[in-house]
Amino acid sequence: MHLRFLGIIPNTPVDDSPTIWLDETSGDLLIQSYRATEEDVIPEFARWRAGHRYNCDPANLPDWWGTWRDLVQETTARGVVMRRARIVSEPMTAYIRYEHDMTFANVAAGELVRWLPRRRAADIPLPGTDLWMFDSESVLFTYFSGLGEVVDRELRTEPGVIQLVSSAFESVWQRATPHEEYIPV
Repeated sequence: MHLRFLGIIPNTPVDDSPTIWLDETSGDLLIQSYRATEEDVIPEFARWRAGHRYNCDPANLPDWWGTWRDLVQETTARGVVMRRARIVSEPMTAYIRYEHDMTFANVAAGELVRWLPRRRAADIPLPGTDLWMFDSESVLFTYFSGLGEVVDRELRTEPGVIQLVSSAFESVWQRATPHEEYIPV
């Protein structure tokens, strides 16, 4: 694997910014996760709680969505399939409902997104932390503090780790409901 740094999502703190890397061997993108700051999330979430909606129109989204949209569109235009699975507790918290409501933007950009209620994932052996799997060779785990702050990231390439993550994701994907069909509880 040979990684080439592509960039950092602008206007996010350096320590928490998602950085984007290209695996020049496979052509896959590696995108580090980040914890959004209050400036990123709280005002937008507060507007949503007050009744503001984008009515599934990506043209109305805040400017900060544009960088992610552009990345997803460029990636999927090359034939890369970007799948995102969200395992959620039901009933959902207000913040997860907000995430669900905003996921139309991910889908409009080209991501495939599915939702799986946690109770339907109970018998799936899942990794214990957030992760991005980029290809059949690597997984980037992100470890958080109890307050949700990123404390470490770890790139793993062992075949057993790759197999666990791949198997878990495929099991989740098969059981999960496509975003367009999932009704939040």
